[in-house]
Amino acid sequence: QVHLVESGGGLVQAGGSLRLSCAASGSIFSINVLAWYRQVPDKERELVADITRGGTTKYADSVKGRFTISRGNAKNTVFLQMDSLKPEDTAVYYCYLQVGSVGFWGQGTQVTVSS
Repeated sequence: QVHLVESGGGLVQAGGSLRLSCAASGSIFSINVLAWYRQVPDKERELVADITRGGTTKYADSVKGRFTISRGNAKNTVFLQMDSLKPEDTAVYYCYLQVGSVGFWGQGTQVTVSS
């Protein structure tokens, strides 16, 4: 079993920054993808950014140039640096990890951006 723990969410003013962290523990042998998703009420969860085992990154158009995903020195950690935050970035952010073909989710962390 894999367990993901997220931290770093909170309340910030528009234009500010936050850094989300996610650490994975458990039966992790080969991580294919680490990612961050977000969800607002009554909407589907959407991909914010992901990073592959090889280090290739992908971003949603809405966050390109403002958010940066990275892996820690411990390869089971992933970060999301969020700069120039906007009120529309307000959501619950979820960490996602794929081991082989199986995906695992964190419990989510709230990010609120005030105008």
